[in-house]
Formats: sequence, structure tokens, C-alpha cells
Amino acid sequence: MRILLSACLLGLTCRYSGDGKAFPPLAELLNRADLSFVPVCPEQLGGLSTPRPPAERVGERVLTRDGADVTEQYVRGAAQAEELARLMGCRCALLKARSPSCGSGVIYDGTFTGRKITGDGVTAARLKSAGIPVFDEEHWTEFLDFIKEEG
Repeated sequence: MRILLSACLLGLTCRYSGDGKAFPPLAELLNRADLSFVPVCPEQLGGLSTPRPPAERVGERVLTRDGADVTEQYVRGAAQAEELARLMGCRCALLKARSPSCGSGVIYDGTFTGRKITGDGVTAARLKSAGIPVFDEEHWTEFLDFIKEEG
């Protein structure tokens, strides 16, 4: 089974802050013969640099802390991630929690205060609309259940 994966969860230095966010439990799955991962950073695919100013969703827009509108880059990156998932035959996605691009079910509220709201990042929403199940590292058990059932 192929799985679209937020590259930062592998520890790749693509997050807004210029670091990675390696998710150690993922290591146990990387060498399984029945799974393959397609790493992606939608923000980079959309044309944003690393590091880059922090951004949060504000309604349908994505704004940086200083007020710059980066919605176009997030939308472009989401389209590229969806196309990659389709081309590679990904059956689901494991994305970074709370990200304005990859967050699934919970994202930051756009005030840059750490407050969370119900919602999806731009890429997570697009993948879900395309029928691709989306998980994040905070729902690891549900992800493992999915790959076990679908495997």
C-alpha cells in the first residue's frame, strides 16, 4: 500500500521553522515490504521557501503572522500533493497535525496564540474531497487500524 506522508514526519527539514518533526513510531513501518511512503511538503510544492514565516488559516485564506496572504501557494501545493497521491496510487495520507496545510480535523485558529479550532488544512481538505483518507500522527492508532484493514 502506498501512503502519502508529510516529509517533516521523517525528520526532513521542510517545516516553516526550517526543522523537521520526526515521528519516531513511524520508523517501525518504513521497512515493511507491504508499505511504501511518498514524502511530500505541500508548502514547498506550492513555492514557499524553507524557512518561512509561520502561517495559519483564517477562514478560506492562509495568512502569515505579519499578514501576508499565502493562500495561492497553499492551494497550489495542495493541488500538487493531490496529483502526486493520484499518480502514485496512494490509498491514504499521514500528515502533520494542526498544520495550515496538513492539519486534519484540528488546526490553529488564525490568531497565532496556539488556540485550536475544528478544521482542516488546505491539503488535508483537498485530499479528503478527492476521497483519500487523511490521518495525522495524533491519530496513530486509527492510521494503524486503517492500514491493517486495507492491507
